[in-house]
Amino acid sequence: MTITDTMPPAEADITDPGGPSISSVGKALQLLDAFLTIGPVAGVSELARAAGLPKSTAFRLLNHLQMAGYVEHSGSDYYLNLRVFELGSQVGVCRPDGLRALAAPFVAELFRETSHAAHLAVLDGPEVLYIEKIAGHNAPRVPTAVGGRMPASCTALGKAMLPFGHDEATRKILSAGLTRRTPHSATAPGLFTSQLRRIGETGVAFDREESTLGVACVAAPIKFRGTAVAAVSVSGPTSRLDPEKTAPRVLRTAARISALYARQQAERTRQAIA
Repeated sequence: MTITDTMPPAEADITDPGGPSISSVGKALQLLDAFLTIGPVAGVSELARAAGLPKSTAFRLLNHLQMAGYVEHSGSDYYLNLRVFELGSQVGVCRPDGLRALAAPFVAELFRETSHAAHLAVLDGPEVLYIEKIAGHNAPRVPTAVGGRMPASCTALGKAMLPFGHDEATRKILSAGLTRRTPHSATAPGLFTSQLRRIGETGVAFDREESTLGVACVAAPIKFRGTAVAAVSVSGPTSRLDPEKTAPRVLRTAARISALYARQQAERTRQAIA
């Protein structure tokens, strides 16, 4: 069953006065997107405000989404259902033979070697999207999560990827204005481009409290044919993590993942030709 299977004909196309036609599918997607800003559990009024919809419309569409298995509710609270998780797991990097599965053992090993949170992320426009995180019970808490996002300009992961095949994303970031998350974030275009130039030479990026106060990070790109397809990092409290000393481990891990990814892609090419 899909969302459209449950939509009555009257909901198929709604035109806002003075604006373009907005389909009910589009409105339903706005409601799903609202969970990204509100959190995992929200009431219909909160979701309606975040999605910019009338409460009655939000309530009606949430019922459709529930029938299709995408949301569930308990009392007056709504939350995403496992159907969304299943759908997200079909994204290429998350499938069993995708980049996440390939890199996960190396990320886990990086955590074991450093005792700090280890991450795997991809670049999505001006942001990094975390697709893996390994941390232990006793490891210092780092405010990141699988499925979470951060501005690429103030994270080591983002800066590690931008110099390698992502010139257009870099131009858009600069034209939109650099994000200031902390007093340490690089907001001067000249300083930022200088950082990226250096990263392009060394292959390693640092975040010294640029994204979160009290947290340092070191990252390196996972490259395929010269382009960064992802990046791996280690994050921890500035009082306990020395980015310079940790950099060689992160670089080595990124190189190992890059080599395995290249072999995987070559094998897929051979199979396609055969």
